[in-house]
Amino acid sequence: MEAVQTANPPSFETVWAILDRVSTKQEELTESQKETDRILKETAESQKETDRILKEIAERQKETERILKEDAQRQKEDFNNRLGSLTNLFGDVTEAMIAPKICEKFEEFGLYFPKANPNSRINDRVNKISFEIDIMLENGEKAMLIEVKTKLTIERINHHLNRLEKMRNYANLHGDKRIFLGAVAGIVVTDEVRDYALNQGFYFIEYAGENFYITPPNGKPKEW
Repeated sequence: MEAVQTANPPSFETVWAILDRVSTKQEELTESQKETDRILKETAESQKETDRILKEIAERQKETERILKEDAQRQKEDFNNRLGSLTNLFGDVTEAMIAPKICEKFEEFGLYFPKANPNSRINDRVNKISFEIDIMLENGEKAMLIEVKTKLTIERINHHLNRLEKMRNYANLHGDKRIFLGAVAGIVVTDEVRDYALNQGFYFIEYAGENFYITPPNGKPKEW
């Protein structure tokens, strides 16, 4: 029989070399893992800082929007106040232009009013009737209530209709048997508003340069 040959066991030096390589590789892996952990930690810290900065930016943006909104609101309120003052000024000027000559103008339509009272006010607290009249023309039989606006609108015409109803009620309660007529005047007026006023039985007063002229209502003037 032939003898079975067995492989020689590795030498100590070979085993040591293998172990040394394994140890080195392990150290390299450990260092690599440490570097990976460091990078991940820095990335997490960087993300945290980024989130903080974004949060601050969002808060500042929110505060900026709040300030801009408040500023816009203040500007709007200031504009409305200025516009209101300007509108009132135009209204006063308009009344001042109309009042001195209005009685003479209405004579062309057979209406004679010896009295022109600007800024009249009715305040009957007992019967809860209160309203203002821009210009009121009067004689013994009739009175003309004139609404004067810089910008005349359908809404304001309707308001004047309601004013004349109140005038009639007030007059009835106080034994005033006069007939009441209505007129409206404006600087800024559309054709639609003008036609609406005339169709409601109002005289329509409009401007032509420094003068004004009166258009009688469509059909018979409405009487209250």
